[in-house]
Amino acid sequence: MEQAHQPLDAIGFPERTTTIRRAAARLCLRLGWAPLHEVRLANGRRVDILALQPGGGFVCIEVKSGLRDYMSDEKWTEYQPFCDQFFFAVDTDFPRQILPPEIGLIICAGLEADMLREQAPVRLPAARRKVMLERFAWLAAGRLAAVEDPMGVANLALGLNED
Repeated sequence: MEQAHQPLDAIGFPERTTTIRRAAARLCLRLGWAPLHEVRLANGRRVDILALQPGGGFVCIEVKSGLRDYMSDEKWTEYQPFCDQFFFAVDTDFPRQILPPEIGLIICAGLEADMLREQAPVRLPAARRKVMLERFAWLAAGRLAAVEDPMGVANLALGLNED
């Protein structure tokens, strides 16, 4: 993993979160996964990254920018029914020993990331997978349309209602 990056103590909380999320998304792309940022799940929770794997598997990645972020957020367990695998993405300064050992772990340094461990896959039920695949496609297409024509997607946004 490339180590040339800005010292972690020189960046603030929002920047650290963004850097970890970008590094984790780059790892997804390197692995052949299609990442989407900030995806609302059917239970109302919003996962930092939802990645679609070849073959239709889903990975949820929860970004943790520091110990306080991890200790103040217990909702990550509510993401697991919506994925085949779950990972935490943290930077090199994060105290890894506090993370559950059965959960996948991605370590980020600057904009580079490596998978330290994988969670054993648990296959989603077919009906949930179908709904998630349709939602993923609509959300990805809507975001692409917004880049192409920001003013023209207002009507599409109604179809993407995140209820």
